[in-house]
Amino acid sequence: MKQSTKDYRISAKEIIMWVHCHVPQRQLILIVAFLIGLCASFAGLVLHWLIEQIQHVLTSRFTTESYNLLYLVFPVVGIFFTSLFIKYVVKDDISHGITRVLYAISSKQSRLKGHNCWSSVLASAITIGFGGSVGAEAPIVLTGSAIGSNLGRFFYMDKKTLMLLVGCGASAAIGGIFKAPIAGMVFTLEVLMVDLSMASIMPILISCVTATCFTYIFRGGESMFSFALDSAWSVDRIPASVLLGLFCGVISLYFIRLMASCEGIFGELKKYRYTRLLLGGIILSSLIFFFPVLYGEGYRAINVLLSGRTEADWNVIMNNSLFYGHGNLLIIYVALTVLTKVFATSATNGSGGCGGTFAPSLFIGAFGGFLFSRFWNTNQIGLYLPEKNFTLLGMAGVIAGVMHAPLTGIFLIAEITGGYQLFMPLIIVSLVSVMFISIFEPHSIYAIRLAHQGKLITHHTDRSVLTLMNLNSLIIKDFVKVYPDMTLGDLVKEISKSDTSFMPVTDHSGVLLGEIDITKIRHLMFRTELYQRFTVGKIMTSLTISVREDDPMEEIMAKFDNSSLNFIPVVTLDNIMIGYISRTTVYSMYRKIVSDYSSD
Repeated sequence: MKQSTKDYRISAKEIIMWVHCHVPQRQLILIVAFLIGLCASFAGLVLHWLIEQIQHVLTSRFTTESYNLLYLVFPVVGIFFTSLFIKYVVKDDISHGITRVLYAISSKQSRLKGHNCWSSVLASAITIGFGGSVGAEAPIVLTGSAIGSNLGRFFYMDKKTLMLLVGCGASAAIGGIFKAPIAGMVFTLEVLMVDLSMASIMPILISCVTATCFTYIFRGGESMFSFALDSAWSVDRIPASVLLGLFCGVISLYFIRLMASCEGIFGELKKYRYTRLLLGGIILSSLIFFFPVLYGEGYRAINVLLSGRTEADWNVIMNNSLFYGHGNLLIIYVALTVLTKVFATSATNGSGGCGGTFAPSLFIGAFGGFLFSRFWNTNQIGLYLPEKNFTLLGMAGVIAGVMHAPLTGIFLIAEITGGYQLFMPLIIVSLVSVMFISIFEPHSIYAIRLAHQGKLITHHTDRSVLTLMNLNSLIIKDFVKVYPDMTLGDLVKEISKSDTSFMPVTDHSGVLLGEIDITKIRHLMFRTELYQRFTVGKIMTSLTISVREDDPMEEIMAKFDNSSLNFIPVVTLDNIMIGYISRTTVYSMYRKIVSDYSSD
């Protein structure tokens, strides 16, 4: 006789339910934040290790005295491999990492796909390792945010908590990759625009500090950039700091506008994959051939500018180029590098590569700050400006301007270089840069695409709440429609089936033509002698207000506010009737989300 055996296997869902029953919600969020910090730090370490290994294999044997023709080959090969990886392995668009995080927060209820936890790491490692002139920070931010989103969904967190965990992942990525926990936190506040409350500060700090500590453990305690203060900052340099801030603002505006234009050009070639690859590859390879400092992230070149003391030290950035040995052309070489870096970054991403604009912003800022101080000193405009110090200040100014994030620029540069002695000029340059660019461009490089589509969540609580509302869940589809050729008698029969005081009038293909307001035809409804004399088309009311299925909730709410209507029809782009939205339903949903959004 067979004895029955019990199945002692426990499903993951049962474990999670047990956790929810025995662990308070706030403590569970802190535990998940710790896990996010650990995973984001590991992802950053893997990404940088892969980039270093690929670059070492490809370029370790290059000579420094002359140009190298392989610079014309490697970037194209890297972009080609990346595009194949994305097309046949990932099978999804993973470009614009930080923009995708913003979009996930704004339109996807903070849901990021599972493959985003690893796909950006591999794709950007291939792109940057082979010379793509982009940064690894945006891909790792997408990776960290995806880890936060998927861990939150694994633990069945609500939408509000998911948004917080996405912010934890992004801040952990920045904190870990730069060893800058404060910069990671303010990045989440300024760039991702996740509202910070007392309940959310603790998880974000835990994820940042966890990621930073693990990075220190595995990579040592040295700062990312080697910097030693040349001379202490003095009040005499305030005018120069203000002018540098304006210069960084101009560079930031140039960066954002040119990136947008180049993206538009490559976007038009999206269907022509090999044409796009060829065009971008030719531009990128040619620029790297003439300016090898554009190869990869460019952090080595930044370190040269920050640690150099003599002309010979700074001339190292011209190694492997046609400018080698011509120290008198250093200022021209630096200026051309600032101008061409944007084209190199655009060509990398536009042709199919994967990377972000974080490192390019640091690179352009460093070269721009060095160019400013070098030009100032060469022409003896005023008080001597230490090139190293102003290289550092330029990094903060351009990061702040491009991202519209002065605190991120200030704390990031102070933390990654140990340049806390320059805190006051860092504040001046960053603030002036952001103030200048805000006049011409109201959104950061990451937010500008979503802002044009009305899908950007902001610190404006009202707009944030409206962005979180889902129109599809508010549409009333249970309605009775009538046709313009129906008689009044037929209309009365249909009215008896309707529960509303209005009825949409459509043609037989579903196109909305007008509306029957029952309260306005009561004087006709009880006169049976008119039933065959009038048709629906003669007594219907023309519609002055309707909404489309893709209209942002901000516009829909404005239409209710500016009219006395209680119901507004929803139509497709072809004016096909979908249903109605109710003022009462919309306002009730708004109040509920405000309550959830504001609570701790």
